[in-house]
Order: sequence, then structure tokens, then C-alpha cells
Amino acid sequence: MVGPSVELREVCVTRRGKAILGPITLTLGGSGFTIVLGPNGAGKTTLLKVLHGVERVSSGTVAWSSGDAAARQEQAYVFQRPIMLRRSVRQNLAYPLQLLGMPKAEIAGKVVDWAARIGLEEMLDRPAPRLSGGEKQKLALGRALIRAPRVLFLDEPCANLDGRSTREIEAVLQAAHAGGTRIVMTTHDLGQARRLATDVVFVLNGRLHEQGGAPGVFEGPQTAEAAAFFQGDIVE
Repeated sequence: MVGPSVELREVCVTRRGKAILGPITLTLGGSGFTIVLGPNGAGKTTLLKVLHGVERVSSGTVAWSSGDAAARQEQAYVFQRPIMLRRSVRQNLAYPLQLLGMPKAEIAGKVVDWAARIGLEEMLDRPAPRLSGGEKQKLALGRALIRAPRVLFLDEPCANLDGRSTREIEAVLQAAHAGGTRIVMTTHDLGQARRLATDVVFVLNGRLHEQGGAPGVFEGPQTAEAAAFFQGDIVE
């Protein structure tokens, strides 16, 4: 299954007269696992929000192949710090399906299935706000994926997690990608990028510095800034 593609043309985001992002011209195809890399403050989150349509652009255009309105309905977004409904794990997972008007019996089955996929099957009746950080992130991921989005955006989903939780979340993401979900994810973790990426977008100071297939970009970056970042140097 190939999802919608997106094209950014000369996109800029400014706040209070200061340039936060751009100008960026970028095309992302309808399949793959894109990792957006860059140091803190590079503009990764702003780029992700522009793609998802929750950040207004100051100039330029963002065009989805399926049309902007249809594309939004096919997308899900997971924040770095997950937002939990003050309800049980079961109710959190059920909520997006209730919004779609799915029958109760079908919702119940999907909730049990996804709770097992994210390793929370023993916690279905636990209040979501009382989960650990890793458990909350897994719940947020399950809540995003349960409605089978064609495109999934993730903003540093493992930034504050331990190794075990990171491994578990990466496994869920790899399974989702193998099942046809188009993923675009920000991180500054090079190890994670190498494990997951099919292609890479490297952003620095709000500008696009590098884009291409993961092996080629990592092994032969075309800009000095990307080469330095991939070597673990501090890049400004």
C-alpha cells in the first residue's frame, strides 16, 4: 500500500519576524520510513508540524497528492510527550475508533488486539495517567495506529525512554512500516536513525542540508555539516 506523497515548495515559517524554518523545498514519496535528523533547535519539529498541517506556513506551499483535506484524515501524529486522556488504557485506545463511529463490538476486539501489540494487555483497566513514561508512549503509539493511518508522524518518540522501552517502540514501528504505514519521524539519535530509516532528511538552522536514501546519506554525506553531525560532532 502506497500512501499520499507530499511536496513542499519554498516553505518558510516565521515567528515575530524571526525565521524558524525555510525556505525549504522537499518532496516525500508515498512509502518509506523517513527519519528527520538534526541537532536540537534545527527545525525538525516545525517541519513535522508543517507536513501534518498544524503549523501555519508564512510563505510557500504544502501540497499532498490526495488533497490536503483527505490527507489530514489519513494521518496520525505522536508527540514527544504523549497526551493521555484521563481515562483507562482501554478507553484511550477505544476513543479514536469511537470518533469514527465504529460498532462497539468491533472496537472492543481492536482494543484487545492493539493492547497486546503494544504490550499493555495486562493494563487495560489501569488509569492511563498512572502509566510509566514508556507505557504512556506505547499507548500513544497504539492509539495512533489503531485507526490504521496511511501516514504516521512521530516527534522524538523515544527521547526520554530507557533502552528496553525504546526497543519495544521501535519494534511496533517496524511492524507498522512493514504493514504499509508511511512513517516520518524526528530524532537526534543517530543509532536509532541507522536502525530504522529507509531515507533521511537532515535539517540545520531551519534549512534542508541533506536528503536521500539512508545508506547513501550515512556513508557519503554531501555537505560538511551532515558529515560532522553523523560523526557525532557538535554542529551549529
